[in-house]
Amino acid sequence: MSINQNNKMMLFPRIGKFIIIFVAIAFIVAGIRGYQLYQYVFRENVKTEFVLYIHPGDSFEQLTENLKLNGVLISLKAFQWVSKKKEFSQSVKTGRYLLKKGMNTNQIVNTLKGGLQTPLNVTFNNIRTKEDLAGKVSKYLIADSLSILNLFDDENQIEEFGFGAETYRAMFIPNTYQFYWTTTAEEFAKRMKTEFDRFWNEERRKKAKNINLSPVEVTILASIVQGETAKNEEMPRIAGLYINRLNRGQLLQADPTVKYAVGDFSLKRILNIHLQIDSPYNTYKYAGLPPGPICFPETSSIDAVLNHEKHNYFFMCAKEDFSGYHNFAVTLAEHSRNAAKYRAALNKLNIK
Repeated sequence: MSINQNNKMMLFPRIGKFIIIFVAIAFIVAGIRGYQLYQYVFRENVKTEFVLYIHPGDSFEQLTENLKLNGVLISLKAFQWVSKKKEFSQSVKTGRYLLKKGMNTNQIVNTLKGGLQTPLNVTFNNIRTKEDLAGKVSKYLIADSLSILNLFDDENQIEEFGFGAETYRAMFIPNTYQFYWTTTAEEFAKRMKTEFDRFWNEERRKKAKNINLSPVEVTILASIVQGETAKNEEMPRIAGLYINRLNRGQLLQADPTVKYAVGDFSLKRILNIHLQIDSPYNTYKYAGLPPGPICFPETSSIDAVLNHEKHNYFFMCAKEDFSGYHNFAVTLAEHSRNAAKYRAALNKLNIK
């Protein structure tokens, strides 16, 4: 065997060793990279729980900058890599998303790409006017206050829902509801109609029929009852008093309706000048219920009317101790004595 042949044979084993070492290193590098990518996808990546809002027109870059500024993610790089691989960066969806501690990058991207919003509780109560309603609801939803106010001018939609301009407020029953942040004003109105129909179930409608009132009329009376007292335990008695007056055909003479007609709910005393205002909401002038609710009554007020106390009271007057409760009377003479005591208490404190 020649020297050259011998040298070649000794060279091949060396090359073989290099190949084996190279392949081994390549496998190790690939394994390390694979593990790294696995970690990118499936490792926990939410540092702190965060509610992420993606507004209409927001880009992927704006989204990532928001996450960066708020220190939400453990690895922003992992989020960007997975987003690119899943083609999320080109399909950002408007919404409100809750990123929970413990979520991995894959879950985060799937949630955002799928538009899987987290609903939020929308609570509105103690509402007197449509402006109050619009102001409270718009704090929760993407719908602004003006778009919600405009609902009350949409005659076609109001009629389609089965209401009139004055009675439309009865459809919006104060409570806590779950909505998606992206809910529009129109979607909000449709949901409120659904909730109105759900609230006015067969049992409540039957109770309303038993007192010869429609659901809307019950709501109107409930708004008056709510305007009279903040004491829930007194509401069924006040409701019973007004039902007694309705059944007798007697003027309701409800002070809250006068305040509504005047446009001033802060009035401490109702004077003769207030009683002269010519408005269908002035129940000192016009018999029966006013054309619509004077506020957005709570469910407790509505149920107080449906489950009113049966008694013989026709008169009531605020107690002279300013406790918020009332003195009730069967006769006008008894009522006059109660009213005199209340007026004396007002005069003593120089309340005009």
